[in-house]
Amino acid sequence: MKNFFILLIFCITCFTYGQHQDKVDFTTASVYIKPEPLKRQIKGSVVYHFEVKQNVDSIFLDAKNITFTKVDLDGKPVNNIKTEKSLTIKRKFKKGQSHKLNIEYVTEPKQTVYFIGWDDEIEGNEQIWTQGQGKYTSHWLPSFDDMEEKIEFDLTIEANTSYQVIANGNLVMKSNETEKFPIWVFDMEKPMSSYLLAFAIGNYNKQVLKSESGVSIENYFYPEDSLRVEPTYRYTKRIFDFLETEIGVAYPWQNYKQVPVHDFLYAGMENTSATFFSDAYVIDSTSFIDRNYVNINAHELAHQWFGNLVTEKNSEHHWLHEGFATYYAYLAEKEVFGDDYFYWKLFDTARVLNEASEKGKGQSLLDPKSSSLTFYEKGAWALVMLKEKIGEVDFKLGIKNYLNKYQLKNVTVADFITEIEEVSGENLKHFKEVWLEGDVFPMEETKDYLMKNSSSLRMYYVLKHDDKKTFTSSDILKDSELATQLKLELLKLKGSFPELELSPLITNDDIKIRQFAAQKMSEISEISKEFVEPLLLDDSYMTNELMLYNLWSSFDYDRSVFLNKTKDIIGLPNKNVRLLWLTLALVTPDYNPVVSSSYYDELVGYTRPIFNPEVRQTAFQYLFEIKALKGDGLANLIKATNHHSWQFRNFSRQLLDSLLNDEAQKKEIEKVAKQLSSTDLRYLKTKLNFK
Repeated sequence: MKNFFILLIFCITCFTYGQHQDKVDFTTASVYIKPEPLKRQIKGSVVYHFEVKQNVDSIFLDAKNITFTKVDLDGKPVNNIKTEKSLTIKRKFKKGQSHKLNIEYVTEPKQTVYFIGWDDEIEGNEQIWTQGQGKYTSHWLPSFDDMEEKIEFDLTIEANTSYQVIANGNLVMKSNETEKFPIWVFDMEKPMSSYLLAFAIGNYNKQVLKSESGVSIENYFYPEDSLRVEPTYRYTKRIFDFLETEIGVAYPWQNYKQVPVHDFLYAGMENTSATFFSDAYVIDSTSFIDRNYVNINAHELAHQWFGNLVTEKNSEHHWLHEGFATYYAYLAEKEVFGDDYFYWKLFDTARVLNEASEKGKGQSLLDPKSSSLTFYEKGAWALVMLKEKIGEVDFKLGIKNYLNKYQLKNVTVADFITEIEEVSGENLKHFKEVWLEGDVFPMEETKDYLMKNSSSLRMYYVLKHDDKKTFTSSDILKDSELATQLKLELLKLKGSFPELELSPLITNDDIKIRQFAAQKMSEISEISKEFVEPLLLDDSYMTNELMLYNLWSSFDYDRSVFLNKTKDIIGLPNKNVRLLWLTLALVTPDYNPVVSSSYYDELVGYTRPIFNPEVRQTAFQYLFEIKALKGDGLANLIKATNHHSWQFRNFSRQLLDSLLNDEAQKKEIEKVAKQLSSTDLRYLKTKLNFK
């Protein structure tokens, strides 16, 4: 009972003494870190300056599983309370005082800092990168999970001379390169929320561009990817210049950097002045047709204003980040790819939102638990319709006033709406009810907007509701005035196709039309074979993959021919064509039997951690389907069940679970497990008992 009361008093004390955001203002932070990658450890220190705005009995910092070796206040040791989640300084702080808090610490972050490639045999692929994602920087730096505490961070990093270091702000100094561990010093001029603090360490070169306004744009790339720089970063300067002009407020930070990283958790993250993105988007020119970085590029850049310059107070106002970034990314794509691209993209998102709404899964933009679909796509639509309602001039002025008024501050949705109402003179009560508060997607309103603004969508809706439509695929293709997307949608309306009617689609000059036809031709007859076979080498890796499988399935007597034609195609960054090719080569009787073992070794090799999770997942899946998942492949699968990406981790666990249901596979798993470390077996131990 005594212990219970001690614990109760301790909890009450910790709760009572935590400072409120409006009572203490942390203004600057000088951060020093030295990563120890082989230990997966961070050694660091931070000096905070803060001002006391009202009397308060304590201050605290969020600090997850951090060991503190020094905590000084104004140069002297100070009483503190350390928990697994925080550091609390107990002392009476008086209004008007300024203080300096000096902290030294060591931590082995369980998340937020990722040490990639340090335990494999590949030289030069080592990386360290961070991902704060809202509130997780406190895993490697005693800081503030609350977005409302904005601080000017300066970051000093000590790293091996073999690597480049990239972080927020300007690189103002690098110590002598002859040192084994030079010091990199980065300066930020303006305050920001802790979750946007970031650094990356790795083997990089860079391309440097200049915006029309003189901002330096640094595009990083792996040395071996020099030929992929242009297609990966295509339109970057144009997007940057467009957004500065369209938003009407100058880019708010000293410079801008884009950094691809391995095994990233998401497509991209908008750290202040330093976007990190998945290296799965580092592409060649052919890949650009099927998958490119343009939308992510524009989306993360837009966040530098919407999220970084002006930040939500809490998750109830998340629309102010994701809806705005999505909207401005769509406008940037409109600038690059044209009006039709923009309106058809909106049409596609409206269909998805409406389908969810009709199933009773519509959500409010003000619900902090809403899905990404709501925050991103419905959020973008809300801005489209707001602009339509008040007019472009007032909309742009409202955005400009909003950003200028609340720059470096935290905001609510109400703050934004008030600013727009003041500029436009409109009462936005109905708009808020329908677009922000409502959970039903207003499809008819979006349809009216699309028909008003897009001639091709207007024609689509007319033809869609024409009960007498009898047009053929040839009718659609011969009209050169029709936009490609309209042609595709009209073709979709037809549903099924006679095989002969697909032939003119297969040979069409438009690659998107050819892709559509390829998707429709699962079974290919002798009549169509000569038209279809050239698609094996078409300028689309998705088409290459699809036609390789369909032709291989349809004509067993020519399988070797198809494999020989495509043997040198790798495909998208996920190696889609190569992985399929290896699988088909392995199951094709008598195809290069002398080297078939090397095909198997290569396919298994793609399950290793040095490859992107998307590559590994596909390799695992193919090996499973041909019943060849064993040995090293199985060992890599067991290790993957502990991967930091939850999507890939869940896939790996589900696949392993299915294998455990087979007694023969279970015995193979137990055999392989004996060669692995206890850490590797963390998940498997929950399924099997090991002595």
